[in-house]
Amino acid sequence: MAEGTAPAPRYALSFTSGALLMREALVAAPLYLRERDWPRTRAAIERDNLLQARTVASGRRSAREVAQRLSVLTDGELELLTGATATERAHLLWAAACRRYALIGEFAEEVVRERFLLLTPSLGHEDFDAFVRGRTLWHPELAEVSGATLRKLRSNLFLMLAEAGLLAEGRLLRAVPSGRVAAALSARPPGDLRFFPTPDDATGRAQR
Repeated sequence: MAEGTAPAPRYALSFTSGALLMREALVAAPLYLRERDWPRTRAAIERDNLLQARTVASGRRSAREVAQRLSVLTDGELELLTGATATERAHLLWAAACRRYALIGEFAEEVVRERFLLLTPSLGHEDFDAFVRGRTLWHPELAEVSGATLRKLRSNLFLMLAEAGLLAEGRLLRAVPSGRVAAALSARPPGDLRFFPTPDDATGRAQR
């Protein structure tokens, strides 16, 4: 890191389980749209064990995680989420994970999408490991993470990709967002289609 350069913000690294939280999102999003307040929404989820957690501690963790993920979506995106198809919901939740976790977003943009555009669609654990090594210079907190935790992060990230329909058997699959999801994810620059293996540009218009 160059002298006098401000350190990069520390990565949030709490995505060790839960994958895309597809089931949890369908509980939390409608509740938030009634409450319009994330602390109250999270408290209600915990109080009534709406996620059907086995223990109080796991319920608290799940409620916190789904609230943090969904809070990065706009109210319009959350309304879309509640009436979405399974594929649309998966795409919205993948975008939410990329927004919430800079490490995931950067990996999605710089590795997942780049490999797809370069017509080298294979993606394996070694690609994530190499990406993390390359980030350690700017993010020394990665060097402090245990090998076991990094493996959990990697495993959950690849599970997210599979649940989002973006990866199967080690190969990236082209994302085809619906028109309304593409419009929602392109509404704010630079556009969140950059997190997907797709030839679409950031405005949702297919490149010719």
